[in-house]
Amino acid sequence: MKTPSRFRRFFVPNSLRFQLLSRSLLLMAVLLVVIGLFQYLFMQRFIYQNQAKSIQNQIQSVPPKAWQLMTSNNSDNIPDNIPDNIPANESSDDPANGFNHGPFFFIPDAEIALIDEAGNFTVLSNTPTNVGTPPKLTEQDYQDAMVSNHRLIYKVVQTTGGEQLLVLQPIQMSGHSVGVIQVSSGTKPLNDMLIQQLVIFLSLSLLALIGGMLAFIPVLRKTLVPLSKIVNTVKQIDAGNLAERLPAEQGQMEIDHLAVSFNGMLERLESSFEAEKEAKEQMRRFVADASHELRTPLTSIHGFLEVLLRGAMDQPDKLHKSLKSMYAESERMKKLVQDLLLLAKLDRSPMAQLNEGELDGVIKEMAPQLRLLAGNRKVSLRLTSDLRCRFDEDKMKQVLLNLFHNSVQYTDPEKGEIRISLDRVAGGVELTVKDNGSGIPEEHLPFLFDRFYRSDPSRARKYGGAGLGLAITKSIMDLHEGTIRVESVVEEGTTFYVWLPAPTKPVLE
Repeated sequence: MKTPSRFRRFFVPNSLRFQLLSRSLLLMAVLLVVIGLFQYLFMQRFIYQNQAKSIQNQIQSVPPKAWQLMTSNNSDNIPDNIPDNIPANESSDDPANGFNHGPFFFIPDAEIALIDEAGNFTVLSNTPTNVGTPPKLTEQDYQDAMVSNHRLIYKVVQTTGGEQLLVLQPIQMSGHSVGVIQVSSGTKPLNDMLIQQLVIFLSLSLLALIGGMLAFIPVLRKTLVPLSKIVNTVKQIDAGNLAERLPAEQGQMEIDHLAVSFNGMLERLESSFEAEKEAKEQMRRFVADASHELRTPLTSIHGFLEVLLRGAMDQPDKLHKSLKSMYAESERMKKLVQDLLLLAKLDRSPMAQLNEGELDGVIKEMAPQLRLLAGNRKVSLRLTSDLRCRFDEDKMKQVLLNLFHNSVQYTDPEKGEIRISLDRVAGGVELTVKDNGSGIPEEHLPFLFDRFYRSDPSRARKYGGAGLGLAITKSIMDLHEGTIRVESVVEEGTTFYVWLPAPTKPVLE
């Protein structure tokens, strides 16, 4: 039952197996027909030429004296009442008539004619079945034949009796042409032999095609095994199973290239699915964290409003304390919303006005504001001048403020020290913000620039932090094609390194 189904699959018109099989057989059939046609034409020419050469040899085997006597007898000695076409089987004792016996050495059904120098056409021999006039050529053809030497001259002409093969051979005596012998013979036996050979060739070709088809089917099935493996493997791949890979080395270059391309597509799909999954997870965490951060100040404000509605409005101390707390929470919520809007803007349309300039001037301009934010903490600047780079002034101010504010939060108000330095490094400029605060545990460092991430949630909330400042700083550095990294030791301090690329030098023409 399996064999018929296998063969049935080869005869589905839109299948690759059927198309390969049918087109291969069609190409072979066309080639065999073309070969048979050319073989027929070449064999026809070869057989005609061979037959003409045989007739020429037979003509040349007749002694020249016999042709001379025949020429003389037909020009002067033959009476007018003797017919031109003497039967081939008539006998005579006259030596001159010896040639009129119909030379027995010629092929059957051949007709012999003599054309002398004057152009007289004399029939020397007729077959019993064909007593008509032999075919005649033009005078120019006979003149050209007389001047030829040993070259084989033959023509194939069409007559009322059928196709004829004509052989012309000049007769020379003492170096002088005395006439041309024309021997004509029907080509039907030759054509019958050619057709028989053609029929045999076509029959053998048909048998070869049938045998080739039967032999090609298992070969084709084995050749397409790698493609069948790919089909079976692809059937097992779905959205939940993108780790499956196709075998890439199966011994067929085209199939191997297909497998490599398909594996590359699977890798890209798998990466896309992973990225989409990660993006959804980040969005889920972002919404949860944002909701949590907004809920805290709203809950606080709602609580104070309840206190005021219960009668605290008539107590000046409680009223002032409640309003002050509500103001602080609203400021905190306002900053959180502004940070969220800024992050959304950076994600949606990341644009920056990058201009070439010196970053040390921007830091010096911000120095009074930084010292005011630091309070009693010690602030020191170590800036290298004439360091040019490309940056957006407003955004770099925000980067410096975020890093400085982070250092202020985690250093002691009285003993804290914050150092800001600017140095030249390989390929650009490096801004460093270092403090001697509590430091950050090593396990928190890889996640420090994630949104809403806080290494010390309680302390950060105390100072109003929501874990968005460093995430904003990282996004701004990405806009500048720069980098930011952090080093920290617990109870010793934290250092942030911001690197900006040097401006590209213009190409001198």
